[in-house]
Amino acid sequence: MGTGLAPETDTGDGRGRGPRGRHVRDITDPEHPYSLEQLNVVSEDAIDVDDKSSHVTVTFTPTVQHCSMATVIGLCIRVKLMRCLPPRFKVDIRVAPGSHASEAAVNKQLNDKERVAAALENPHLVEMVERCLQEREG
Repeated sequence: MGTGLAPETDTGDGRGRGPRGRHVRDITDPEHPYSLEQLNVVSEDAIDVDDKSSHVTVTFTPTVQHCSMATVIGLCIRVKLMRCLPPRFKVDIRVAPGSHASEAAVNKQLNDKERVAAALENPHLVEMVERCLQEREG
């Protein structure tokens, strides 16, 4: 059984190539009625899955340097992967280098367990995340 992000083609090193982005591509942007994939915020090339070491890295590119929703987008990606992947996977979420004015702060926030847990205790944030993760009709 696959991880959902697991590569379809084995390259022999546990990394492979395949539909790595299928779980995150349909997440809706918090400010626009488009998916993160449609807005080029996430792409399959920016998702690295290493099945052997149980590690996933997702690098996303906010639409603007001062995107106020970058942490929400990252949180949406993290929650979606937490729901889809087996618990053995460590997930790192990062903004693409040079793509956000507060890159270091956003990366730190998105990869700190305590900060993520605190964010997921905020009903307003949870509601926003759930809206972004809802299956889109059409």
